[in-house]
Amino acid sequence: MLHFAPYSAFSIIALVVCFALVCVFEFVNGFHDTANAVATVIYTRSLKPRTAVIWSGCMNFVGVLLGGISVAYGLVELLPADVLSPPNGDPAVPMLISLFGTALAWNLFTWWFGIPNSSSHCVIGALIGIAIGDALLHTRDLGNSVDWSQIWKILRALAISPLLGLIGAGGLYFIIRHLVHDPELYQPPQGDRPTRGWVRGLLILTCTGVSFSHGSNDGQKSIGLIMLTIIGILPATFALAPDSTPRIPHIAEYATSAAPLIEQYDHDGLRDEAIAAVGRLSHTDAQNVVPSVLRADMYEVVAGLKAVSVNPSASTHERAQAKVLGNQMRPVVEYAPWWVRLLSALCLGIGTMIGYKRIVHTLGEKIGNTHLTPAQGASAELVGAGLIATAGYTGLPVSTTHIITAGIAGTMLGSGSGINRGMLVKIALAWICTLPVTITLAAGLFYLLNS
Repeated sequence: MLHFAPYSAFSIIALVVCFALVCVFEFVNGFHDTANAVATVIYTRSLKPRTAVIWSGCMNFVGVLLGGISVAYGLVELLPADVLSPPNGDPAVPMLISLFGTALAWNLFTWWFGIPNSSSHCVIGALIGIAIGDALLHTRDLGNSVDWSQIWKILRALAISPLLGLIGAGGLYFIIRHLVHDPELYQPPQGDRPTRGWVRGLLILTCTGVSFSHGSNDGQKSIGLIMLTIIGILPATFALAPDSTPRIPHIAEYATSAAPLIEQYDHDGLRDEAIAAVGRLSHTDAQNVVPSVLRADMYEVVAGLKAVSVNPSASTHERAQAKVLGNQMRPVVEYAPWWVRLLSALCLGIGTMIGYKRIVHTLGEKIGNTHLTPAQGASAELVGAGLIATAGYTGLPVSTTHIITAGIAGTMLGSGSGINRGMLVKIALAWICTLPVTITLAAGLFYLLNS
């Protein structure tokens, strides 16, 4: 930790606290998100709670391992390049405290009242708030300093996916109701008696699918947050991917090719920083540059290339060239060690084992006017698993909570039993309030800590 020598002991302590915060946040995330995967198998007595959460944790872990990191870095890139990759630990402290403090507080608040709030919304709102706070701090134009195109793409996925869950699960339940006439599928669980063998197998299968999909999507979000933290704590150690050595000699070449594109078409608020970073990378030997400084410059250039790739003023060829150059540079700075994936899965799994009961009770008994049946649970989770897996493949973060909740509501409508308007109003209020509250809290906290 020699690179911390110029900085205060308080900085080191604060960064270690931030690492603890990310673990606690993922633990609390398990209260909300992974509980959705086990809700139906526990509520219908298909599996005992301990067995269900252990199995779900294993499938989450497999999903994290196989899910890649596109969602992880698609999420954290909501932050401006100068905040996302500072060359030393000090600038990371306000960002991390603002992010985890805001998201953790809102997650705990909604969990306490048993409301299926989205951890994804908490994180995204906090990241947007930090980006806005950074723009205000440096008196930059909000229209150009915040990546609104990326924000809009993510918010659009968050808004559309619950609607697809509602319609898809309701439609699937309607089809099952007309094709399968086993009465046990359409009756709520009675006492502690488990469901019939094939029904039980179906519910375990859907739990497996949602857990795996959750790991491949939500697990990636925690990977991104953990990477933000460890790069802030140990920037010299984790700045560059361990297998990036073959690419480093080509960085000057990439930067030289990127220079004219960024100078002509990068119109966001960090254009000057990107041009300066291009100049440094083009005229230095990347192999002899301090890794944390190299990472910071590369992220400035990658952010500039991303702005070019979506600029309608650039030609199709120039936008494609910017995208190719960005993809060549990203693997050097966008990666996740195996132990980060393991830590993500463990935090989510342990959180589920501790706090699943409140959310299971809400999903099983309070979404509709009647209790959840096996057919409804299976329909909601089959559709949910498909939507979450598709989003993970495309690199878009979605909310497991909202997809499964909307799916259950869709099956209640499909059965004709109706929905519990009081509970849905509470969920809708949490959905509507989460972004404004977390944006405001994170922006204010980030601004104050930096001031």
